[in-house]
Amino acid sequence: MAGRRTAGASRRSFARFLAAGAGLTVLAACTPVAPETVAPSSSPVPAVTSASGVPAVESTTAAAAPSAQVPVSPSAAAALPRQFSLTDPASPWVVVNKHRPLSPADYAPADLVRPNVNLAVSGEAALLNSPTAAAAETMFAAAAQDGVVMTLASGYRSYGTQVVTYNGYVAARGQADADTASARPGYSEHQTGWALDIGDGGGACGFDSCFADQPAAVWAKANGHRFGFVVRYPLMFHPITGYYYEPWHLRYIGVEAATDMANRGIVTLEEYFGVEAAPGYA
Repeated sequence: MAGRRTAGASRRSFARFLAAGAGLTVLAACTPVAPETVAPSSSPVPAVTSASGVPAVESTTAAAAPSAQVPVSPSAAAALPRQFSLTDPASPWVVVNKHRPLSPADYAPADLVRPNVNLAVSGEAALLNSPTAAAAETMFAAAAQDGVVMTLASGYRSYGTQVVTYNGYVAARGQADADTASARPGYSEHQTGWALDIGDGGGACGFDSCFADQPAAVWAKANGHRFGFVVRYPLMFHPITGYYYEPWHLRYIGVEAATDMANRGIVTLEEYFGVEAAPGYA
């Protein structure tokens, strides 16, 4: 009990530390517009859209995010009856961040399917791996029953798509600045099939910070865990995740783990699974 109180106090203290940076510009990570030759890294970073209609940017990052040394704690998930790999890309618990690339780098899910949901994209972007697709169908239907419109704005993104996207940024800006705008190939959660971006069908705040106030985002944040989803890049936790707030980016980890995270008040996979923070590439 004392250990849990201590952990809770630490998280609250860290949250207060992060709140001090609330004035930082929130970058729109998956924005599907073309990269500019010169752009300040603290501005919303645009992206290339592939021929298949896939939004080409994975996520934007802070060029100089606060250097928060977050101690690695034992995995809170260890208490769950079922355990899954944190490194196998076919595992619902795989943790992909700037310190933890996919292995193999060109991994492609063997079970990609098109979920029966409202689609705002086509081609590979309309695909998810089988477990995520099934969970998304159930979640989208539940949202609809509550009167909330939810669309799939981006799903799977192949290694090849990320290569083209990232190389375009390097050519336009140089590698250092490209790393603030686009995930390196092999470091994208979308490549696993376990992640999806949601929209509301209107598009007014798509891939922008104001999406956080839209019914689809509000509903997903409050209810996503019931279907196995978490908001992967929560507000003000970029020193841990490496990415600014993305209220549209959901990650499937299973109902047990997502509900446990919600009940414990843990908001990042890095903290929950006891792996180090990844504000920048190792």
